[in-house]
Amino acid sequence: MLSKLRERAQNEQGFTLIELLVVILIIGILAAIAIPSFLNQRTKGNDAEAKSAVITAAEAMETCATDNNGTYATTCDNEASPNNNLLTIEPTLNDASARMNVTPGTPAGGYTIAVDSNRSGVHTFTLTRSSNGTTTRTCTPVSDGGCPSSGATSW
Repeated sequence: MLSKLRERAQNEQGFTLIELLVVILIIGILAAIAIPSFLNQRTKGNDAEAKSAVITAAEAMETCATDNNGTYATTCDNEASPNNNLLTIEPTLNDASARMNVTPGTPAGGYTIAVDSNRSGVHTFTLTRSSNGTTTRTCTPVSDGGCPSSGATSW
């Protein structure tokens, strides 16, 4: 009996072509599902990073205004300056500093912070604080990725 099993095991030396094709087909189907899902998650992550950078920059802008007697001075921007700039207040913004644009308003006014998403195709997330303290969050282009069709949202 044992010799028959050994003899049978020696005769079977590989997979048939049909078995290999079925395995390749299954791998192809799984890849067709996984790759677009992965790319979508990557773009969502890049948009989330840009949104986070905008919020962090706004918090650093408020800190800078506190240091400047409640005014949003021109020293509160993302350019390299010796004191009171956003990159000194919040070093984590260094990663987004090349994609970030900060525009301080008048001394009593607000500011605008815009950060481009780090993905293919430019998506800009903007936070604007008016002189009365209200904030508006917008993103462009609308109806694409992290930008809903309304454009102005509480992303």
